[in-house]
Amino acid sequence: MSTALYDEAIVATAKETARAERLAAPDLTVEEDNPLCGDRITLDLAFDDGRVAAVGHKTRGCLLTRAAAVLLARRAPGADAAELRRAIVSLRALLAGREEAPLWPELSMFEPVRAVASRHDCVLLPFRALEVALERRERERP
Repeated sequence: MSTALYDEAIVATAKETARAERLAAPDLTVEEDNPLCGDRITLDLAFDDGRVAAVGHKTRGCLLTRAAAVLLARRAPGADAAELRRAIVSLRALLAGREEAPLWPELSMFEPVRAVASRHDCVLLPFRALEVALERRERERP
């Protein structure tokens, strides 16, 4: 395991417990997993007036997955679907080496993961769950 991959910011973020619990009454719940490594997230979202009002999650996984879930839970409240989709695109571009200044500056903590393609899915797992949730919400809304 590369210590550079798990820098201070990732470790500190992964250890945060804020919002690292399920919502009592979510509008939407999505479960996603990474079958290659066993990481799993249950993501709860509550919405208000087209924006994310609250995020809860139960995450079982490596430091990268947990840090990404905490960051998502911290940043998503108040955002609308368009901003969240831009953040997902920005994170993918960062990991692919096509972007140096991500939409959410905190995403730059994952820059060391860029060199380890096999760990991109760990970082992206919570954001994939978010994508699924946004797609499901769009389909279910009249």
